[in-house]
Amino acid sequence: MDLKQKKTSKRLKLGISQGDINGISYEVIIKSLTDTRIFDLFTPILYGSSKIVAYHRKAINITNFSMNNIRVPSEANHKRANIINCLDDNIRVELGKSTQMAGEASFMSLEKVVEDIKAGEIDILVTGPINKKNIQIKGFDFPGHTEYLKSKFEVNNVLMLMVSDNIKVGVVTGHIPLKDVAEAITKKEILKKLRLLNKSLIEDFAITNPKIAVLGLNPHAGDQGLIGTEELEIIIPAIEEARNENIMALGPYPADGLFGSDDYSKFDAILAMYHDQGLAPFKSLVFSKGVNFTAGLPVVRTSPAHGTAYDLAGKNKASAESFRQAMYLALDIYNNRQEYKELTKDQLK
Repeated sequence: MDLKQKKTSKRLKLGISQGDINGISYEVIIKSLTDTRIFDLFTPILYGSSKIVAYHRKAINITNFSMNNIRVPSEANHKRANIINCLDDNIRVELGKSTQMAGEASFMSLEKVVEDIKAGEIDILVTGPINKKNIQIKGFDFPGHTEYLKSKFEVNNVLMLMVSDNIKVGVVTGHIPLKDVAEAITKKEILKKLRLLNKSLIEDFAITNPKIAVLGLNPHAGDQGLIGTEELEIIIPAIEEARNENIMALGPYPADGLFGSDDYSKFDAILAMYHDQGLAPFKSLVFSKGVNFTAGLPVVRTSPAHGTAYDLAGKNKASAESFRQAMYLALDIYNNRQEYKELTKDQLK
């Protein structure tokens, strides 16, 4: 994921939802878009507010940056960073604070960019980090972006996949309370995620015959039933059925041993049973360059691996690396999907 991407024949429009206006989202977006080399790769369009861009630009003392105001994506200047103003001018920034106004602004931006990508007006989507609490308003009754996008695109199965150059981690259960995890872990659900993960590795990441490590649920992967029976009764049967479908799934592995050693690098992806089992080690290993990708959607959506980081807002201390990598990965995946379609089309002839 770097600037040595091959260019596509089509000039792609990359839509960006602004995220929470009181966090670091605008800072990392502005810092990412100041690198003019990206205009050779895609045309960025931010869905937000010129007024808020100016506020954050001043706060972090970036003077040599401006955005081209447009009304619709078709007006975008391919050599500039573009912005579609979709917020009321009365929107107020309160750095470092979670406010109802910020939540409403997050949703307005997200709703508009999703509307345009569904209509084919933009090609790929990168979402800025939101506050999952203050965005809970009419129209957004979801634990996060993943569940919202699953509903908007009316798909039955999606997978939150954390991605970096050397590790990919998906989760069977996402944004649910820990007390509900064991009940949600079923053979059917594990199989659904394994099939989707395998498909995504092939089509989105151009990996031939991917190798997937499956984690256990319990400490020591259950120690052969001594510490819980989910591995014996649910996880192993799911792995065996996946292998019968020619999915190279192996395990279950104890999470601490797999991540604590270098063994994770021997696999193309890891399927964790729950959120923190997979994301805590992932972020410990590659936080600054990690990207969140939603597999299973008909469109490409990525986001930085970090949150709103209110404590850093307006201090010019936030790293833009994760957001920058989210843009590059979105482009990579889009290109891989197109190449896969062409390849399979030729094979069917």
